[in-house]
Amino acid sequence: MDKTTSEKIIEYIAKNSQASGKELADYLEITDRGVRKQLKTLLERNEICKIGKSPKVFYRIAAEKTVVFKLAMDGVVVGEKVKKFINDHYLNITPIGERKEGWAGFVAWCQKTNQDVARMAQDYYNLMEKYNKFKTEKGLIDGRKKIKNTFPEMHLDELFYVDFYSIERFGKTKLGQLLLHAKQSQNKKLIREISSEVKEKVEYLVKKFRIDGVGYIPPTVKREVQFMKELQRNLKLPLRMLAISKIKTEIAVAQKTLTKLPDRIENAKKTFIVEGVTNYNNILLIDDAVGSGATLNEVAGKIREKKICKGKIIGLAITGSFKGFDVISEV
Repeated sequence: MDKTTSEKIIEYIAKNSQASGKELADYLEITDRGVRKQLKTLLERNEICKIGKSPKVFYRIAAEKTVVFKLAMDGVVVGEKVKKFINDHYLNITPIGERKEGWAGFVAWCQKTNQDVARMAQDYYNLMEKYNKFKTEKGLIDGRKKIKNTFPEMHLDELFYVDFYSIERFGKTKLGQLLLHAKQSQNKKLIREISSEVKEKVEYLVKKFRIDGVGYIPPTVKREVQFMKELQRNLKLPLRMLAISKIKTEIAVAQKTLTKLPDRIENAKKTFIVEGVTNYNNILLIDDAVGSGATLNEVAGKIREKKICKGKIIGLAITGSFKGFDVISEV
């Protein structure tokens, strides 16, 4: 029986480890359009994966397909509830920038790290269940409970996280992965994905606490694409903006480089400025990640000093640390 075009593509890629669209068009002696149509179908069926960005794009056999098939042959049994949970929540971005999601991504990670899939799947589910107990209304995590004994004076009335940045054994959460790579690669698409993920929770806090002013914590590190600026554009909150500035010093010292709590407090207290004299009833301060909580707390302190907030100051971080004083140094 003659092989189909898709079978020929799979065979060629398997033999050569990877192939470009042009290579395949030349090999099959068909048009670029014909190859693109075949590749699109194979990608949708998870038969192959692609690496790189146009104009340098290559195709490889999807590792997940091979691994999942092997598991089926080995008779690995995982409960549907656990499998569905992992399918909905798991994400791993590989060292070469491939996005591995859901059950197939989890299996691929287990294979790469030589882990028993069934046992690790149950462990992951149980661990996430433990962490999910910290989530309250709208799935938000109460971060104020963690830091209330950290500082001599609390200026925030409430502090929430959308998710933890990382958990033991399994590393960064899905949102933690997205945040890290969105900032490091300055990827606007990932920032839009994060914005969509957190928007409903932000709007919930705005409504619950009757927020009429919002402030975004400015960055220290200069980048062409600034995460908080993009987040602000994507959220499009119909609120008055609070002007918060980071003072330029002779040598810029990012909070994430400081490992001692007193240094973080000093940095936040002396390098962040709240401008303007507009009065607000309740303010929402938004940051990307909370380690110690020093930045949000000290900015809230600046607002208190200026006496421009009559009511509450609510802090919200996209991700936060679990333990008492954890330094999130990557973002």
